[in-house]
Amino acid sequence: MIALKIILITLGILIAIIFLYLIIIIFLPVLKIKAQPLEITKNDGNETIPPPECRYDFTIKSEGVNLSAWLYLPENISGTLPCIIMSTGFGGTKNMILEQYALRFVDEGFTVLNYDYRHFGASEGIPRQNFDMFKQIEDLKSVISFARKHKDIDDNKIALWGTSAAGGYGLIIAAEDKDIACIIAQCPALDSREDGKLALEREGLGFFLRLFMHAQRDKGRSRFRLSPHMVPIVGKPGTLAFIRAPGAFEGYSTLANRGFINRVCARALLNTNNYNPINFADEVECPVLLCICRDDNLVSEKSYKSSAEILGDKSTVMIYPIGHFDIYKGDNFERAVKDQINFLKQNFS
Repeated sequence: MIALKIILITLGILIAIIFLYLIIIIFLPVLKIKAQPLEITKNDGNETIPPPECRYDFTIKSEGVNLSAWLYLPENISGTLPCIIMSTGFGGTKNMILEQYALRFVDEGFTVLNYDYRHFGASEGIPRQNFDMFKQIEDLKSVISFARKHKDIDDNKIALWGTSAAGGYGLIIAAEDKDIACIIAQCPALDSREDGKLALEREGLGFFLRLFMHAQRDKGRSRFRLSPHMVPIVGKPGTLAFIRAPGAFEGYSTLANRGFINRVCARALLNTNNYNPINFADEVECPVLLCICRDDNLVSEKSYKSSAEILGDKSTVMIYPIGHFDIYKGDNFERAVKDQINFLKQNFS
C-alpha cells in the first residue's frame, strides 16, 4: 500500500512537472531565436527582369487551397507534349532556381510546371512558412492532376523532378501512380534515417534536443491558435537553424532572391508523417535518374546507394565531384542539366 502511494505521488509530480514545462514553453517568451537574414548575392530576377514569354501564370486547387504555378510552353505547339513537374527543396519557392532548368527543358520541346507548396511563396496557406511533408505530397498530386487535364500536355509523358528535400517525392508518388513516365532526383534526400544519422553525427544530440523544444513550443501554440514559433531555415554553423551544416548558409544565399523568407514553423521537425522515400522505392516501376553530389554534407551517401540498390536496373546514377549547392551553378549546372535532358529524351521517346 505504501509502495503504491509512493508510485502515485511520484507519477503526480512528474505529470505536474511536464504540465508546468509545457505551460512555460508554449505561453512564455522563453525560447528566443536570433533572426538570420541571408546575405543575398544575386539580384531578385523576378522583380527586375520581365518574365520569359513562354511562362504563364496558373492557379491550381489543392484540397481547397490555391497554389501558385508557372507553366512553361514551347513556341508553335503541335499536339500534346511531355511535361516535367518540378518540386523545390526545403523552404524553397518556385522563383529561386527552378526557372533556369525550366527554360532549358522548354528549349528541348518539353512543357514544364513549377509551383509553390501551400504555406510558401505566392501560394495560399495559413500559417505561413509551415512545412508539412504530407501536405506537400498532396500538393504535388494536385499539380499532376492539373497537368494531365491540360490541352497541351501528353498525360502519358509526365516526369517528376525534385531537388534536395523534395528529391524523394517522385518515389513516393510513383510507388502509387504507375503512369509517371520517369523521375529525376537531384542531390536528393532519400532516406531520412541515414540523413538523420549524418546530421546527428555532425551536430550532436544537444542540438536536436534544443530544436525539439522549439518544435514543441510551436506545435503547442498551434493547438491554442496562437501565432507560430519560427526557426531559421538555414544558419551559420553554431547557430540555431534547421540546416547549419558548413556551407549551407552561403549556399542558400547564392540561390535565394531578395524575397526569400529564412524561417519556418518549428513544428516542421514533427511534420514528417513517416514519409521516408526509400520505403517506397521497391514499388516504383518507372526509370529514375539519381543526380548525386559526391561531396554532399547534407544527405548521406548510404541514402542514395541503398535506394539505387532497391530500384535496381530502373535507376541510373550520375555522380558529380561537388557539394550539395554546387550543382545549381556554372559548369556543374550545365553538366547536370545535360544529363537530365538526355535522360528525359530517352524516356519520352
